[in-house]
Amino acid sequence: MAKRSLYQRLRSTAQVRLALFLLGCLLMLLAPLLGPLPGPGFIILFPLGLALALQNSAWAKRLYVRFKRRHPRYAGWTDRIMRRASAARRRERGMLSGSIDANAADRRSNGD
Repeated sequence: MAKRSLYQRLRSTAQVRLALFLLGCLLMLLAPLLGPLPGPGFIILFPLGLALALQNSAWAKRLYVRFKRRHPRYAGWTDRIMRRASAARRRERGMLSGSIDANAADRRSNGD
């Protein structure tokens, strides 16, 4: 617990948040350069950089929300990689509404 509270205290200063945001951007920029090399460089660096950027910048969050609205298929992929709680809730709602729609279609086809 002490390490987490220390991290939270460090993140509360603007200089540290800016440094973490810039580190996230650097990781995202390095990811495509390491992509052709053997190993999972891109798969590890890009999500880490994206997570750092989204955690430490309101501007990046707004940009990400706009991207998610325009490209829901890709946004779902990034949410799953980052293990966002909102993505899990959205998937559960989609599965529930999908099963409700399927049940309604079955009833219509059976004449109920």
